Amino acid sequence: MFDGHGLDLSRKPTPISDGELRDRQHEIARQCGQDSILIIVNNNESIRSADVEYPYRASSDMLYFVGWDSPNAILCICNNSNGTHTTLFVPPRDTERETWTGLRLGVDGALKNFPIDSALSIEDIDVELPKIISNYRTIFHQLGTSSVVDQIIGQILDESSNDATCLDYSEMVSEMRLRKSKSEIDLLRYSCKIASAAHIESMIQSHPGMAEFQLQAIIEGCFIHNGSQWSYPSIVGGGDNGTILHYTENQSKINDGNLVLIDAGCEVRGYASDITRTWPINGKFTEAQRILYQLVLDSQMAAIEACKPGSRFDAPNNAAKEVLARGLLELGIIPGPTLQEANTPEQLGMFFMHRTSHWIGLDVHDVGAYTVNDEPRELEPGMVLTIEPGLYFGAWRPDIDIDEKWAGIGIRIEDDVLITNSGYEVLTADCPKTIEQLEAIIGSSK
Repeated sequence: MFDGHGLDLSRKPTPISDGELRDRQHEIARQCGQDSILIIVNNNESIRSADVEYPYRASSDMLYFVGWDSPNAILCICNNSNGTHTTLFVPPRDTERETWTGLRLGVDGALKNFPIDSALSIEDIDVELPKIISNYRTIFHQLGTSSVVDQIIGQILDESSNDATCLDYSEMVSEMRLRKSKSEIDLLRYSCKIASAAHIESMIQSHPGMAEFQLQAIIEGCFIHNGSQWSYPSIVGGGDNGTILHYTENQSKINDGNLVLIDAGCEVRGYASDITRTWPINGKFTEAQRILYQLVLDSQMAAIEACKPGSRFDAPNNAAKEVLARGLLELGIIPGPTLQEANTPEQLGMFFMHRTSHWIGLDVHDVGAYTVNDEPRELEPGMVLTIEPGLYFGAWRPDIDIDEKWAGIGIRIEDDVLITNSGYEVLTADCPKTIEQLEAIIGSSK
């Protein structure tokens, strides 16, 4: 169990090197300019209920520049005439606290184990951060991430005699993160391999009458077994539940004859995968399910073929929509009468209401602008995006009138695609998706 039907998960990728993290620090310092400081605040811990906290996830920007994944930390990347200098504020060692919540690296451990030039105690932030900031005229910071840092910056700006300014760094960092390095791609590949194994396990062990949460347990058990965690709450929708785009209740029984739609991915060292597969719980598509499934698969393949350097970001979406619109028009599900009229929000948009793609990386919906100068941006090598067309015929919907044979069918097929120098690489290619592959593997553990 959890071996992904023979997928090799033993060759784990190496972490991002200190050298690469240093290069990122130097590059963002260069972009910020001379006499500048960039301040990144790590995510806060969040209370789930009473004294129980949600599992902690570090800020992706903190991971990107220094790799620090513990709470209550602040990163400063400074640029002056002496070059780039990086300081990390961290929680100090505390035997009493560590007895309850685990060991801390502390100031000395942070300096020894992370690519930084100095480390200071977060308990001294009120004294030490103003000293650092006051040396710089341009402050890059996301206001609202820390009331303490916001207050310090505000006070320095009020007292400034050198026309100091505070600017948001988001756009610069997003552009850097949009293009993945070889090391990042290796981590994404491995995350995709684990997620593929998890989906395969759910297919192998499926049978009519099981609950959605049981498939969720198989998926997420595979994530944990292979040293990862989910990158977003898993969607497991049987039957009509699969027509709800962000369905996460996962409590219903999956009846014989139902399709099940599973949208689930994991992350490895912060790098995410995002896969959706749809298949019959009993291992055999009905005729109506088969027709619509093949249509969505054809649209996805057309979208993937549109992924190449120099193409616009909207090219995959346009390719998928044209295939879907033509297919629904031929099936008589939408009236047309022309393909142009069929391919509109008023017709196709009734059954395919989301975009085909989003960026993926350190966040499952990763940062990076989709347009440049009000035009869809060109795809470049190193960019990674999802390709996920779908069709949704919710029997619960009062706004549609369709033949009963289509009612309750929800289908989405999603893969993660890397743009290469010559075209594309499907990072999630290990996960079965053709009708023949699915029908051969579903329930095969019996």
